[in-house]
Amino acid sequence: MNEPARPTGPRLLLWSALGTVLAVRARAGRRLHESAELQRRSTPLQRLLAQPSMRLLIVGDSTAVGTGATVPEGSLAGVLGRGFPRLQIVNRSRDGATFAGLLAQLDGDERFDRVLVMAGGNDVVPLRGLRSIQNDFDHVTQRARRRADLVVLMPAGNVGNAPFFLALVSWWMTWRSRRLHAVVDAAASRHGAVVVDLFREHTDDPFVERPARNASDGLHRSDAGYCVWFDELMAKAALSQRLAAAVTSDR
Repeated sequence: MNEPARPTGPRLLLWSALGTVLAVRARAGRRLHESAELQRRSTPLQRLLAQPSMRLLIVGDSTAVGTGATVPEGSLAGVLGRGFPRLQIVNRSRDGATFAGLLAQLDGDERFDRVLVMAGGNDVVPLRGLRSIQNDFDHVTQRARRRADLVVLMPAGNVGNAPFFLALVSWWMTWRSRRLHAVVDAAASRHGAVVVDLFREHTDDPFVERPARNASDGLHRSDAGYCVWFDELMAKAALSQRLAAAVTSDR
C-alpha cells in the first residue's frame, strides 16, 4: 500500500500561518467581548455636595469613566473623592469618546475650579490623522479654559504597551501614542494648561511591570492601575497642594 502523502514544507507553513491567524482572531474576539462588557458595566462617578470647597469637572473617554474598575469608587474619580471629601465632582465622560466628542461634554457656561481632561486612546487606535487630532485638541483645550482657570490634561499613556495588542500592532500604537503626547504638550504650551505625562517606554511602564494593574481585557485599568494614575496626577499636576482646601470633611 502507498503511504499517505506527508505535508511538504510550504504546506506546513501554510497550515501553521492559518492556525496562527485563527488563534489571533479568537484572542481578539475574546478581548473585544470582555472590553465591551466592562464598558457596559462602567458608570462615571459623580459627587454633588451642598457646600463644596472646590468644584471639579471631568471630561473624557473610558479612562475618565473608570472602565475596568470593579466599582465606580475604584476609578480615578473615585480615588479623588476619597482623598478630597469636600471636592464636588461633575463627571461627563463617556466610553468611546474622542477629542472631538469632548466638545459636547464641555458645553455650558458654568464655572469650575478645575477641569480634568482624560482622553486620547480612541484617537490613537482608529489611526485618525494627527492634524485632525491637533485641531480637535486645540478646540477642547480652549473650551476647557473657558470653564476653569486651571485645566489639567491627562492623555492616555503608551497604548502600545497594552496586553490587548500583538507585537507588530503594539509598535505602531506606541509610535502613535508618542506623537499624540507631542500634540498634547504643544497644545498645553499654547493654552496654559498642565500636562500629566503618562507615556512610558515598555521597559519603564508600571503596567508592564505589574500586569494586574490592567483590567481583564488587557486594555483598560484595574483599581490598582487607577491608583497609579492618581499618584501621577498628584505628583505632576501638584494637585495635592491645589486641592488642599477640599481635604477636610464637614462630617
